[in-house]
Amino acid sequence: MNIHEYQAKTLLKHYGVAVPDGHAAMSVAEAVEAAGELPGPLYVVKAQIHAGGRGAGHFKDGSDDKGGVRLCKTVDDVKAAAEAMMNKVLVTKQTGPEGKEVQRLYVTDGVDISKEYYCSVLLDRATSRVTFMVSTEGGMDIEEVAESSPEKIHKVSIDPATGMMPFHARKLAFALGLGGASMKSAVKFFMALYNAFTQLDASIVEINPMIVTDKDEVMALDAKMNFDDNALFRQQEVSAMRDESEEDEKERQAHKYDLSYVALDGNIGCMVNGAGLAMSTMDIIKLYGGEPANFLDVGGGADQEKVTAAFKLILSDPNVKGVLVNIFGGIMKCDVIADGIVAAAKEVSLNVPLVVRLEGTNVEKGKEILAGSGLPIIAADNLADAAEKVVKATKEAAQAA
Repeated sequence: MNIHEYQAKTLLKHYGVAVPDGHAAMSVAEAVEAAGELPGPLYVVKAQIHAGGRGAGHFKDGSDDKGGVRLCKTVDDVKAAAEAMMNKVLVTKQTGPEGKEVQRLYVTDGVDISKEYYCSVLLDRATSRVTFMVSTEGGMDIEEVAESSPEKIHKVSIDPATGMMPFHARKLAFALGLGGASMKSAVKFFMALYNAFTQLDASIVEINPMIVTDKDEVMALDAKMNFDDNALFRQQEVSAMRDESEEDEKERQAHKYDLSYVALDGNIGCMVNGAGLAMSTMDIIKLYGGEPANFLDVGGGADQEKVTAAFKLILSDPNVKGVLVNIFGGIMKCDVIADGIVAAAKEVSLNVPLVVRLEGTNVEKGKEILAGSGLPIIAADNLADAAEKVVKATKEAAQAA
């Protein structure tokens, strides 16, 4: 789950991470009011959307190309900036050409910046440890730095048996060339950031840029956080920060039925049980020349209602021109899957090729249900056969259309 910058900074500040003073605003009037509560004389007005690159973005209607992050010298400037951004569609390199509507703003106090850095905390799956990544190249995309100057990225992994210790924080500060008062501030900053990451069940915290002010204080000028959905049951404060308006409608419906769904750019819908099998299914579709339209894992214990919801979700995507159902029945029985497929296909008036591969518990019963459904379902004997058939059927359907 993603949250907005102002929400991330609220959480980080609670753990002792230094951030500029600021207030969220849901209207132009609230933005002006927020500026009045800050000392000034500089203010920063930031569009709040779940995407990076806001400062370099532009507005879709062509009304303004100054981006979604603006430095203002007066309260009147704040009002003008808020009017230019609020309820407009901001397009950045991360939103795609469709952009995202700005429904919230964040007005912060301006700070004097001496130097910008990059900092993130994440779980490194290669080492199975929480890992800090820092760089002197603040404000840049870390992917660009990794490609052009990998030697400027420094990593420190934290042993879970000890947790983060001051020497870890000092090592990070030394890597950035900090010393004196800024070193002391950085140690406090990194320690607090680690506590926030672990205690909030975050999956990543990215501070870009992390800055040193003219008073040698290390602060988070920007903050991006997302969280492990599986831990939200114990993070009620974080869960309450979910902004459904920022989420894809299909992914929101998937969340409602506890389905793991990610929309992709292809035209072959996939319904699979198990994340590993889902990834393999997507890979083999590409191997046979097709493009998956989604990742969808219905899980190991889905019932007919869940399967029906998953099937309807796939077909709600207008780009889907064919569907592959690949189920290995263990805890989930093949006959339950078959019942769900038939119910959903009849409810939505199936009009694209449907290939089904079933294996495992009650597989023969499941095949009987599909065969007797009266629906034009294409049966497959194995995964390779299923992928070949769905790619062929989808291409033929596209040519016929």
